[in-house]
Amino acid sequence: MQPDHSLNIAVLVSEGRHPVSGRARRALQDASALELGFALGGKLEAIHAGSPAQPALQDYLGMGLNRLTVLRQGPDDDALELLAPYLNELQPDLLLTGVRAEQGEGSGMLPYLLAERLGWPLVTGIAAIERIDGDEVTLLQALPRGQRRRLSVRLPFVASVDEAAASPRQLAFAKARRGSISEQQPAAPKPDADRAGWTLQDAKPRPKRLKVASAKTAADRFKQATAKAQGGKGQIIRNDPQAAAKAIYDLLVEEGVLRK
Repeated sequence: MQPDHSLNIAVLVSEGRHPVSGRARRALQDASALELGFALGGKLEAIHAGSPAQPALQDYLGMGLNRLTVLRQGPDDDALELLAPYLNELQPDLLLTGVRAEQGEGSGMLPYLLAERLGWPLVTGIAAIERIDGDEVTLLQALPRGQRRRLSVRLPFVASVDEAAASPRQLAFAKARRGSISEQQPAAPKPDADRAGWTLQDAKPRPKRLKVASAKTAADRFKQATAKAQGGKGQIIRNDPQAAAKAIYDLLVEEGVLRK
């Protein structure tokens, strides 16, 4: 696809967290959205709602951003109340986000709420943008099991970028040093009323179920481990569709899939 330098693109970025070490880093889906924005060309603005002192923001600058816009807010404030007025004034042609954040709620609802507030269509889980012809955009949506679906949508719209999109580029320390953070305050931050009543705690891994061995001796346990699997309640019903349907129905009821 040829870059379209007339596009105005906004990309939302957030602070990520390494799944093993817990170290702050760029969010991978947001970085993929930024990589897609670079490939499209045009005027690109990356926006973050939070603190300008977060170390992960340097990772985005290290991807080649000249400037990163930060809308300052506290950890308990509602990002929607800051982002929606700013984007409504900015009026980009295309808004790119990740599917969900790696920290905080991680509900994936922000793209939906922003699209509703702006009155734009939303396309979720895109893998690539193939062509831009005027206001008509052809893109690929990622589906389960590696499948893709080709869609056409008109500008402006919101798109969340899936992990199946092109991998983000490596970071460059020199680029991070050259980039700058611009702090904006378009509106007064508002606390997240829904989150105020929540109690957050770290998730605990559930203990695995252990299978109790019925064999008492080592010889019996070895015999159980090496024995051939016994046939279950399987049966073959030929030339009688009604009997076959009844057998399937009875099995589903017995397994608890269906209720009588």
